[in-house]
Amino acid sequence: MDRLEKLCAEKGMRMTEQRRVIARVLSLAEDHPDVEEIHRRAVEIDANISIATVYRTMRLFEESGVVERHDFQDGRARYEEASEDHHDHLIDLRSGEVIEFVNEEIEKLQRRIAEEHGYKLVDHRLELYGVRLEKPKS
Repeated sequence: MDRLEKLCAEKGMRMTEQRRVIARVLSLAEDHPDVEEIHRRAVEIDANISIATVYRTMRLFEESGVVERHDFQDGRARYEEASEDHHDHLIDLRSGEVIEFVNEEIEKLQRRIAEEHGYKLVDHRLELYGVRLEKPKS
């Protein structure tokens, strides 16, 4: 049983075979796929999975807190397994590549800003958007 499928079962979610396939696709993903890409990967395992099933399943997974939805300004909702390990994202605007990173200086700065305004930081999401620097020609 994959991590995501196990988490769904722990939350009492009824796991159909199609949901299991979609959960497996997400557990194996090393990127942040959108619904169309999840569907493409899922039909390689089970040709009977419709795009509508993937949309419904992703909405269910998101509402249950087992996946996180991201809108990286490319017009597509992208997904990843929910995790207790916090990380931020750097998105390459040209290629769409998403780089996950953790930076303790940024984390400290965010907590300090919240405290300066009289708040305790309980959650946040940081997305940086950029383009690769051109290498100087020799």
